[in-house]
Amino acid sequence: MKMRALALVMTVAVGSCLLTGTPAAGQPPHEGRDKPRASQPYLVGRGVADATGEIAEVGMMGYGRIDQQAAGLHNRLRSRAFVVADPETSQRVLMVVVDAGMIFDSVRQEVLRRLQERYGDTYNESNVMITATHTHSGPGGHSHHLLYNITTLGFHEKTFGAMTDGIVESVDRAHADLAPASLTLTHDELTTASANRSREAFDRNPDEDKKHFPDAIDPQTSLLRIERDGEPVGAINWFANHATNMSGDNRLISADNKGYAAYRWERERGGGDYRGGANPPFVAAFAQTNAGDISPNVDLTPPSTPEDFDRTVANGTQQYEAAAAQLNSPGTPLAGGVDSRIVYVDMSDVEVRPEFTGDGRTHRTCKPAVGAAMAAGSLEDGPAFPGFDEGNNPFWDTVSHSVLYKASPKLKACQAPKGVFAPIGAMNRIYPWVQEKFPVQLVRIGDLYLIGVPGEATITSGLRLRRTVAEAVGADLSNVLVAGYSNAYFHYLATPEEYDAQHYEGGSTLFGRWQLPAMQQTVHGLATAMRDGAEVPIGDKPADLSGRQLRLQPGVVLDTPPLGRSFGDVLDPPAESYAAGDEAQATFAGAHPSNDLHRGGTYLEVQRWNGRAWETVADDGDWSTKLEWKRHGVSSSRVTIRWRTPEDAEGTYRIRYRGNAKNALGRVTPITGATQGFTVR
Repeated sequence: MKMRALALVMTVAVGSCLLTGTPAAGQPPHEGRDKPRASQPYLVGRGVADATGEIAEVGMMGYGRIDQQAAGLHNRLRSRAFVVADPETSQRVLMVVVDAGMIFDSVRQEVLRRLQERYGDTYNESNVMITATHTHSGPGGHSHHLLYNITTLGFHEKTFGAMTDGIVESVDRAHADLAPASLTLTHDELTTASANRSREAFDRNPDEDKKHFPDAIDPQTSLLRIERDGEPVGAINWFANHATNMSGDNRLISADNKGYAAYRWERERGGGDYRGGANPPFVAAFAQTNAGDISPNVDLTPPSTPEDFDRTVANGTQQYEAAAAQLNSPGTPLAGGVDSRIVYVDMSDVEVRPEFTGDGRTHRTCKPAVGAAMAAGSLEDGPAFPGFDEGNNPFWDTVSHSVLYKASPKLKACQAPKGVFAPIGAMNRIYPWVQEKFPVQLVRIGDLYLIGVPGEATITSGLRLRRTVAEAVGADLSNVLVAGYSNAYFHYLATPEEYDAQHYEGGSTLFGRWQLPAMQQTVHGLATAMRDGAEVPIGDKPADLSGRQLRLQPGVVLDTPPLGRSFGDVLDPPAESYAAGDEAQATFAGAHPSNDLHRGGTYLEVQRWNGRAWETVADDGDWSTKLEWKRHGVSSSRVTIRWRTPEDAEGTYRIRYRGNAKNALGRVTPITGATQGFTVR
C-alpha cells in the first residue's frame, strides 16, 4: 500500500519554538537549534522505531488467505519518519514509511490524535503522510473495516497498538533530530527487478501511454538524499514493486524486499542495529509508488517455497544497489520551501467532468463492489480463492445478477463490465465493510511533488496522475511521483481501459470504471490550488469506528511448560560446532509470543563470548535470525530459534531466548533460557 505526505502551516508561536530551540508548552525537547546556512536550506529530522505487532496466531495481511496465520518472526518491522521544515516560512511536512501491508484510516486517525496531543497543530491532517511498503508478510487486524479483518478473525488491539506506537515513536525521534540539511533529488532506472503481471490489461492502454513504458514496467528509481555538512545521513527511495517475494505460504513476519533493502543500507552505512532505542547513523526508507500491476517475481510465477529468502534478498539487493548508486549523483538540489494540500473525497459519488473522462461526457463513480477477478487474486504473486479467474467469470457473472447479491441494476450498469461478486457498498449500510471517504494529498518539497494515493495505482494510472499534476504546476514529469499506499486504502486504481479487461487490478478497482478520472480531477484541483497559493476545503472526514470493532479470536488463556520441563529449558540443543555460513538452531520450552510483543526489544539474542562476558551480536531484528513458534499440546509452546552464521564468524557463541508466560491467574512474567556455548570456525 502506500505512503503519502501532508504538509502543515504551523502557528507562529510553534514555528518560532521549533526553529529557535525553545519547545512549546507540553512538547518534548528536540535538537537542531542552528539556523540552516544557504547550502543547507532545510531543517530535516529522521527517526526509526519498532512497529512489529503480533507474530503468532494472527492473520497476515496481503494475500487475503484465512489460513495464513503467523507462526514466528523473521525480522522486525520498522517505521521510518522524516520531517522536512522550511525555516523561512515555518512550514513543514512529515513523511512516514512503515513496513506494513497497508495504512488504514484507523491507524492514521490514531496517529494524528496522538501527535496533536504532543505537538499541537505542528503535525496535522494536511502535512502528515503515512505510507506502507506493502509487505505481504506483516500481521493484519489493524483496520476498522470488516473486509480486511475477516482473515484475521477481527480487530487485533495489540497489533494496532504496536503499529501506532511505533509510528508515533519514530516521529518523536525525527522531531528531536531536526538539524540543518540539504536535500538532493536524483533519478535512475532499474529494469531487472520487476515485471508487469497484467500485460494483457496494460496493452489495452493508448500508444501514448505504452510508449512511456516500453517494457511495461516503471523503471524509475528516485532518491531523496539528506546531507548534513556534505555527509549523507539518510535517504528515501521510491520504486514501483510489490513486496511479494515471500509467498502466501510463509508464516514468519517479515519486511520482505523493501525491508531488506532498508536494513542492508542502514547496516552498511553505519552499522546501526537499533539496539538501545537510538537512530542508526544513516536512515534509509524504501517507499512504494505506482506498483499496482508490478511484480518482483520476474518470471511471473509465485514464490516456490514458503519463505523464499533467497529471492527476497536478491530483489531487495537490486533495489538497494540502484538507490545507493545515486548517493554521489549530482541530481537536483532542492530549494524553495515545502507545501501541501489534502482533501477528503467520497469516492462512491464523484461527478467526473468531461475534460477528465476522455470521451467528452460526464460520468459518475459507483458504490464500491468487489469483482470476481479480485477474488481470484493475482495469479503471478499468489492466488486467493479457488473457483475465480481473471477476465471472464461466467458462473460468478450469473450469480451477481441473481437475487443472492441484490446488486441493483444501477450498480451493475455503473460497475460494468465488472461481474459483481459482492456489493460491499450496500453491505456498508449494515456494518462498515470498506471505507468510502478517502484522503487525497499533494505534497511539495522544492521541485519534488508527491501525490498521496490511498491505494495501488497501476503504472499507467500513476503516469496519468503524474502528468495531470506536472502540467498543472509546470513541473518536470520525473519529479512528480505517486506516493502509493498512503493514509488509507481503497484497493486498486486501474485505467478505464485496464478496467475493461477485468484482471485482478480491474476487479479490485472498487468504485468503477471512472475511478481514475475522478482521482485525476481531484489531484488537478489540489495542484492548481497549490500553484495559486489557494486553500482547499478539507471535505467530510470519515467517522471514527474504533468503538464498533469485532474481536473474534480469543487471547492467550494459559501457558504451561511441557510435562517434566521448566520454561526456558533447551529441548533441542545446537550442535557442538558449526562451519561459518551454516545455520545454528535450538528449540526452547517457551510461551505464547503475544503475552508481550517485546516492541523495541527482542525475543532472542545470539551472543559471543569475548573472553570476559557474553556480548550480543544479533537479535530478532537481524536478517540472519528466525524465530518459529509452534503450539505443543493445549497450552505449551515450542520456540525454535535459527541463526545463519556469518561467513566471517569465529569463536564461541550461544543462543538466548526471552519470552513471557501467563499463569492461571492471568499474571504474565518474564522467562528466559540459554544454550550451552558452541563454536563457529
